[in-house]
Amino acid sequence: MTRAAGLDRLAAFIAKEGAEYAGSRNFDLGPEGRSTTSALSPYLRRRLITEAEVVAAAVAAFGDEGAEKFVSEVFWRTYFKGHLETHPAAWTRFLTLAAEGHERLAIEPGLRRTYEAATEGRTGIDCFDAWALELVETGWLHNHARMWFASIWIFTLRLPWALGADFFMRHLVDGDPASNTLSWRWVAGLHTRGKHYVARAENIRRYTDGRFDPVGLDEYPDALDEPVPPREVPLPPGDVEPEGEVALLLHLDDLHPESLPLGTARVARVGGFIAHADGASDLVKAADEAAMADALVRAEAYLGCPASLIEKDWAGSLPIVTAWAPVGPSAMVLPQGCLRLRRAWDEQAWPLATGGYSRLRKAIPRLI
Repeated sequence: MTRAAGLDRLAAFIAKEGAEYAGSRNFDLGPEGRSTTSALSPYLRRRLITEAEVVAAAVAAFGDEGAEKFVSEVFWRTYFKGHLETHPAAWTRFLTLAAEGHERLAIEPGLRRTYEAATEGRTGIDCFDAWALELVETGWLHNHARMWFASIWIFTLRLPWALGADFFMRHLVDGDPASNTLSWRWVAGLHTRGKHYVARAENIRRYTDGRFDPVGLDEYPDALDEPVPPREVPLPPGDVEPEGEVALLLHLDDLHPESLPLGTARVARVGGFIAHADGASDLVKAADEAAMADALVRAEAYLGCPASLIEKDWAGSLPIVTAWAPVGPSAMVLPQGCLRLRRAWDEQAWPLATGGYSRLRKAIPRLI
């Protein structure tokens, strides 16, 4: 999990899958089939590569019209981050519901049996079981499969949505707090109230190229509801660019120090810390650790100063600056008092992400 690998994957996407992306992106051809998506999300999630350079590469290769669908999908990631920044209760509520769900598993045998069958791929629903095993074994699922999986989890198996979102966060190597939490809420009908996503057998047969023929799906469920939706709060401001000598702190949400808006500051040392999702699998931990190691090596070479994982008092008396950490595990453990720098990409897009996606989508030509 390195920046070089992300750039290689971007080049491969531009050369191969990119031209057919709009027409083929909904097809899940399985782990042995050809890729129909960019598979760039593990690198974008950690900002080993940035949204700006990915979008620029796609537009340069395919033009505004040819890249439109792919660019829109990149901005969905930005939208979810901006929306969670202004609705942070969606994240804290997920954490609470997931914890409560695990407590229920300990005392409700029926729920525990259904949960274990789902996470171990033993439900008898062919596609769902295959996806559960693929997720655990590879740390990956096609985006369309994630939606089907979440819908079956919620509406057919009647399992708590937060336990499903937690299962994904533990195993997805691209597990992003905003995209994952809000996507599960969207499938359930909680993000856009009353508008839920229903997995239908015919849709699954078509877009898996006949690999699966699921039976027993509930194709006419009601959306979930919640008494009080997460309240919108003002977008917190980023800090101004620092001056003088500073210590730079790297975290898993932004591992491209070469493009951080550091102004005239001189970085004297670089530290990194890793905040995994709770219960993260070995695959996720290995990806996180490899990404951080790569970023520290690049930071040391680019900034010309020592870079390592942080220890107590690693910064000495230097002021600490860091890239803005969106709502999630990294933001929850950032040290108090550090300066948080927000990239122009987020500064311009996040204020447009407080409601539905359409407002941000309409602004894409101006933003890029």
